[in-house]
Parts: sequence; C-alpha cells; structure tokens
Amino acid sequence: MSGQEEVRIGEMILQKSSFTSDTNPGGFPFQKKTAALIAIPRGGSLAGASGSAPHPLYFRPQFDTILLKQEKFHGIREVWVQEKIKLGISSCLLGERVRYDGGHKLDHFIRDTLGLFIEWVPVCPEVESGLPVPREAMRLVGSPEAPRLVKSRSGDDYTDSMAGWAEKKLAEIAREDLCGFIFKSKSPSSGMRGVKVYGPSGIPSRAGVGIFARAFMEKFPHTPVEDDGRLCDPGLRENFIERIFVFKRWKDFTKKGTVRDLIEFHTAHKLLVFAHSPKHYASLGSLVAHAKNYQIRVLQAEYLALLMEGLRLIATVKKNTNVLHHMAGYFKKQLQADEKKELLEVIEAYHKGLIPLIVPVTLMRHYVRKYDEAYLKRQLYLNPHPAELMLRNHV
Repeated sequence: MSGQEEVRIGEMILQKSSFTSDTNPGGFPFQKKTAALIAIPRGGSLAGASGSAPHPLYFRPQFDTILLKQEKFHGIREVWVQEKIKLGISSCLLGERVRYDGGHKLDHFIRDTLGLFIEWVPVCPEVESGLPVPREAMRLVGSPEAPRLVKSRSGDDYTDSMAGWAEKKLAEIAREDLCGFIFKSKSPSSGMRGVKVYGPSGIPSRAGVGIFARAFMEKFPHTPVEDDGRLCDPGLRENFIERIFVFKRWKDFTKKGTVRDLIEFHTAHKLLVFAHSPKHYASLGSLVAHAKNYQIRVLQAEYLALLMEGLRLIATVKKNTNVLHHMAGYFKKQLQADEKKELLEVIEAYHKGLIPLIVPVTLMRHYVRKYDEAYLKRQLYLNPHPAELMLRNHV
C-alpha cells in the first residue's frame, strides 16, 4: 500500500490508505475509492488484510472523522472513515457565553451526541454584528412579514445594521458549503419560526422569524434547518438529521453530476423518499425517467427542490409500515414459513405502536444480508444515519 499516513492511538497504529469498493457503507456519503483506517498492533504488519469493504453495523467517532465500521480481518481491524458533516449553529447552543445576559443555552444532545458526527460553524448574529456581551435585550416590532429589530428599553432600531451584516455573513457561509443549520428558537435574530413580534397594542404575536434566520432561509431554501426547541421532539429530530445526511450525499453527487449518477442516487433513496411522501416519490421517479428532456443543471435543480420538499414531510408509522411491507415482498420466495410469520408479526407490532422502528428495520437488515438481496442492499432507508444517535429507538 502506498501513500499511507500513520496515526498513533495508545498501543495501536492507524494507517490511512485508499482502496476501491462497490459496497455502500450504510448510506453515508462516500466515494467508491474511500479512505480507510487499518489498525494493527504495534510492530504488526498489513500482510493478509482483506481488501473487501466491511458492512456497516455500528459507528465510532474518532478525531475529525467518522469511523463507520470496524471488523476483524485476520487480526486486522478495517474501518470506514468519513469526513464530518458541516452544519451552521447558533453559538449559544454550543455553550458559548454570547447571550444578551452573558449566559449560554448549551444543548448537550447537539454538542455531545450529534456533535460526534458534525463539524460546527458557530454564528452569533448579535455579537458578530458588533454588539457587546452583556447587552440590552432586543425584540421584533411591527408586522410579522417585515418586522424591525429594536432594543427593548431604548427602542434603538438595529434592523439595518443586522441586515447589512447578514448579507456579508451569508456570502461567507456560502463558501462553507453547509449541509444544514440549527437556530436558537424564539430569538429575534435567529428564531426560524414562532418568534414574538410586538404590534402597536404591545401584545405580541408568535408569527415572526428572526432577521438572520429569515435571510438564511431565503438565500438557501433547500438547506435543512431546524431549531433547538423542535429538536426535542423525536420525530422532528430524526427528520432533520436524516435530511442533513441526504443533503451531504447530494452535494457529493453533484461533484460528478451525470445523469447516470443521478439515477444511482435516486435508486438508493427510493424507499427513504417513499417513507416521507409517496407523491414526491412518484414525481421524482417521473423526473428521472424523462431526464433526457432536461439540461443537467435544470434537472438537478428540479430534482433537489422536489427531494427536499418531500423529505420535510414526516415519515409516519403508517408510511413506514407500507415501506416495510413493500420490502418484505422481496423475500416471498426465500423466507421460510416461520421467518415470514415472525417478520409480519414484528411489522404489525410496530404498526400498533408496541415496538420502535429499529426492531423491524434490524430484522429486515438481517434478511437482506442472509438472502443477499441486491436491490435492498442499496436502499439507504435501512441505514440513513449513525446508529449512536438512536433516532429510530423511540415508540
């Protein structure tokens, strides 16, 4: 192996190399020529290492990479490696003391769990636009459609200053190639929905959007966004995180961008999209079927708009159940009577709310491997995000 990069961890040596594989490791963005870390005991050798790609059963974060899988091959651990996904975030959610009162709003799930897989790009509109810490609190006034950002006590209008800063900041962010943004809920600068807007009567309505958040969503309409409050809801949390991984894969796809690559991308995401919206599933299929009628950039733009619109819809128990039954149909000739009975019972238990989605999905993955079902192996529905996040473990 040539061009190895050695990294020492305790008594192990990690050597970074490259190899080629046609196996998709668990629905994560990757190229067929993928970086791998091979850990060997100190003083050992690479002799006898398997060159085949491991199937992703679990995930381990390490350094600035995600270790997607590790499995023993003749005493050597082979590990898939993936760069972290880059997300923007309100700085206070990472524990930075930038709020008006000198405090923070640290979210432990965001920083300590999701953060294992994310490279954060923190943003605090107030501080970065020139305001001190601590500072006078601010609020939105006027109409929800075009509110003004003013200081709560003095009434000083800060709207133009914030808007001017935001325009320059968004130009910087465009170069960061973000795959999503997590905003601080209810913030007059960063709240993405439900922000208080005070009218002439002094009684607030919760129909506002923060100045910076509005500008971000207008400039990047397809980029996944969410706020920390809504991420406390298990369904919304899974939906957002699923979308950021899809968006990352899309960005990687567009680096190649041929129609053939689009067909591969679409095929791998079919059941994932179907679980969110059968309507968008059909529309995307029709778009790909008529790809020859479009210029590639127009095709990509229309596909992305439909894809992200569909994925914003929640994958309900009913829709997931339909997907599971559809997948079960691929095994009607392979499954033994007791295996089929067990699979249908598990799907029905999920449908009744007795068990979480991870249970039928895990059983389905078992049958995919056991019977080597080629089409389902490609389906990202079975491995849409890291197992450590436990996003499908709730009832």
